[in-house]
Amino acid sequence: MSYQDHIARTDQLIRSKSGTWDGISAESVARMRLQNRFQTGLDIARYTATIMRNDMAAYDADPANYTQSLGCWHGFIGQQKMISIKKHFGTTKGKYLYLSGWMVAALRSEFGPLPDQSMHEKTSVPALIEELYTFLRQADARELGGLFREVDAARAAGDAARESETLSKIENFQTHVVPIIADIDAGFGNAEATYLLARKMIEAGACALQIENQVSDEKQCGHQDGKVTVPHEDFLAKVRACRYAFLELGIEDGIIVTRTDSLGAGLTKQIAVSKTPGDIGDQYNSFLDCEEIDPATARNGDVILNRDGKLLRPKRLPSNLFEFRKGTGEDRCVLDCINALQNGADLLWIETEKPHIEQIAGMVDRIREVVPNAKLVYNNSPSFNWTLNFRQQVYDAWAAEGRDVSAFDRAGLMSASYDETDLATEADERIRTFQRDSAKRAGIFHHLITLPTYHTAALSTDNLAKDYFGDQGMLGYVAGVQRKEIRQGIACVKHQNMSGSDIGDDHKDYFAGEAALKAGGKDNTMNQFSEAA
Repeated sequence: MSYQDHIARTDQLIRSKSGTWDGISAESVARMRLQNRFQTGLDIARYTATIMRNDMAAYDADPANYTQSLGCWHGFIGQQKMISIKKHFGTTKGKYLYLSGWMVAALRSEFGPLPDQSMHEKTSVPALIEELYTFLRQADARELGGLFREVDAARAAGDAARESETLSKIENFQTHVVPIIADIDAGFGNAEATYLLARKMIEAGACALQIENQVSDEKQCGHQDGKVTVPHEDFLAKVRACRYAFLELGIEDGIIVTRTDSLGAGLTKQIAVSKTPGDIGDQYNSFLDCEEIDPATARNGDVILNRDGKLLRPKRLPSNLFEFRKGTGEDRCVLDCINALQNGADLLWIETEKPHIEQIAGMVDRIREVVPNAKLVYNNSPSFNWTLNFRQQVYDAWAAEGRDVSAFDRAGLMSASYDETDLATEADERIRTFQRDSAKRAGIFHHLITLPTYHTAALSTDNLAKDYFGDQGMLGYVAGVQRKEIRQGIACVKHQNMSGSDIGDDHKDYFAGEAALKAGGKDNTMNQFSEAA
């Protein structure tokens, strides 16, 4: 409904109350409605699922239409990302938010900082989704509030052209509310536990859930050792639980991202159930590291497989886990992905140990032989040393071409002494175009960085602490923070406005009129930044 339609309908409603509602302004109601477009998390999930589905179709038509996101651990962080994106690019199209289970564990748990092992409170995940959308909705209210003030100023000045231009901006306003891809880890328990958590996450606004094929109670960060996967049927039960949660809540376009950790996971806790040779359970078991045995040597508690008439005993560790054969990771990833896509998954996530386009593409090519439109979400992880990895990739490429690399120490390429070399320049260019190139070559629809703001918060705090508590004193803050905020047009330099003070003043006007005691008067020190942001 347009701004003017809201005003007209509300005015009609007010008139129908025989004068008892004459203290209500129809235009003020219209403004509040536009500032609160999304009434529930399900409204958000439904709206953002459509956006994401359209983006997936656009990528299928042209891989140049890949999408991106950055990980968030607080609503303010997500809000500032989207405000910055609108400021710099004029649109939020193709830009999402990612909710990282790692950051929830490290930064949002009541137990304090925890490793990424599903030990944090699972309720903190839907709580963060709700918080993110609360801040994004406030970003809408703040920007629209500024436009409403411009309309009032134009009217007061009798400037009809400016009023019309601003009203057009209001009618064509683009929300800061974008899709969130939310990490549900390994489901925090069995399939029922997964369903219950998925429902809460969707009710909070999540349109896309990312679930991994690790054992829930043995879950590890994807870039650490000791990962244990589950048989396909166990994983698919959780995938179906997520789909049921979407459908129960009326989100028919909900997106499920299935993540495989098989590339770096050499262990399994269970032997898969197999009913017929070659079925999915048998394929899972075929990767187990086994030894042929004589039945007479079988021990109590042994698991015995019959394969091609031979009795095989999977190798079992003291932890009671079973090992896969070395070098089978890529084959297991391909099988995981094909099986997931054939059983309800929408997007894939292959957790890798390094950012290497051809490694990813090699697996995707095999997946696409079976499922031609397979698409990936890819973790551009801070766990990778991007500088070293890409310098080594260039070094290896140059060596293969016969170029002289004797001036470089391959193991020491991280050294700052190489920063100005041609090798470092080419590596940086490969990093710059990694997302674009891998979207085209390796089927990556969505690129994300899981933990960027964890690292930026640490870096900026280190710089401020070094200067402020050192010789720079207050200049450390003014030159290093505030002056940059002003010069770069960072809205938060006016922190009272960002926290909602002006929105509150607008409401005081609506509610009390001339009697309103407002915060934004001439003595408000935020007026010192009237030309900023």
